[in-house]
Amino acid sequence: MSPTERSAAEPAQEPTGDVDLVVRPATPDDAVELAELYLATRRAAEPGMPPQVHTADEVRAYHRRVVAEDEVWVAAGSDGSLLGYLVLQQAWLHSLYVGPDHQGTGIGSVLLDLAKQHRPEGFSLWVFASNAPARGFYRRHGLVELEHTDGSANEERSPDVRMAWPGIEPMAFLRGQIHAVDDELAVLLARRQALTAAVQGHKGRAGDRAGHAGRDPERERAIAERMARHAPGLGVDGIGRVVDAVISVSLDAWEKRRDTSAGGPGPEVG
Repeated sequence: MSPTERSAAEPAQEPTGDVDLVVRPATPDDAVELAELYLATRRAAEPGMPPQVHTADEVRAYHRRVVAEDEVWVAAGSDGSLLGYLVLQQAWLHSLYVGPDHQGTGIGSVLLDLAKQHRPEGFSLWVFASNAPARGFYRRHGLVELEHTDGSANEERSPDVRMAWPGIEPMAFLRGQIHAVDDELAVLLARRQALTAAVQGHKGRAGDRAGHAGRDPERERAIAERMARHAPGLGVDGIGRVVDAVISVSLDAWEKRRDTSAGGPGPEVG
């Protein structure tokens, strides 16, 4: 992951003054100043954001790369100094940072509106769960929280939230998100079913009961508890119902294949 994976928006208060801005695409000459703005903003945001895990040199190298490769917009003051910036990567608002001395002046709102103009079909972003000001800022600007994690997938190992602006056609955006998740889920369910079938073969060779007769409620509860740590919004009981359904359907498929194999030509079960 990059050092700007999770956004730090301006605080939730309303703009407090007028700032003369020039919003323009970033150039390679901006990379050093953007890196310093990022480092200053992250330091000022703690403890609302976890400590920075990258060195200053790594952050500078990253900003040189991101300015060269991605869509980066900067908000500059009348004297040319950079006050904030925005990074867009396809359907993701990758970064939105406003310098600590200029937060609450509306710069973040200007940049976020620019993201909406350039991604009218909608976009997502990640924000740390502990960054309450940023989450409030995004909610006030029409973004919704779609996913809460335990942080095991990010570098800081800090719980985070996926938020999204659903675009000018929210139903189309949200259904598209559902379709993408369903496709991923189908692949995972196929893998889970194949692994369940493999376990049943080993149970039979070990003399244990296979299929539905060999289910272990205590083990299935432990599975649900482990999974719930990665999906806290569903809770152990909710995850438990999902686990029960997945195992039941997987065992149904295994028993059907076993019976077909025993009764005549059919797929081998091993």
